[in-house]
Amino acid sequence: MSSPILWSLVLTLHVLCVAFWVGGGAFAALITRSSLTLLDQAQRQSVQLQYLNRYFRGLWHVVPLALISGWLLIIHMGGFANVIWPINAMQLLAILMAFVFLNAFYGPFKAARRAIRPQPAMFNAVRLRIVTMVALGVLAILCGALGSGI
Repeated sequence: MSSPILWSLVLTLHVLCVAFWVGGGAFAALITRSSLTLLDQAQRQSVQLQYLNRYFRGLWHVVPLALISGWLLIIHMGGFANVIWPINAMQLLAILMAFVFLNAFYGPFKAARRAIRPQPAMFNAVRLRIVTMVALGVLAILCGALGSGI
């Protein structure tokens, strides 16, 4: 017999991870963009590198926790073969989001960190990948809502 409190804590951890992943991405890619236009080029690049570094550093912890807690919840619901299609779709979207994160981190973000003078195109490439993660995350949240049975 499993404790409902334990599974409530696992679900809470999962929701908090998704909130950081999607909400942080929305903030990093959409909100800060207009504010950065107030800074000169050198300051803008420095601020972008700093907040992207912090966001990606957080994602290195959040992404595995979100995936593992989601899989634990699936096992708790009866296993992978017994879940409804929205939960499977949510799982697929989360895996795609993880691959987009890895692509953004090891691709344009790493190149921007190594560059002496990062070009705006590098930051736009990172931003595009983060926007893709946010869009996939919103779809995953929709699938989670569809699968809740409310």
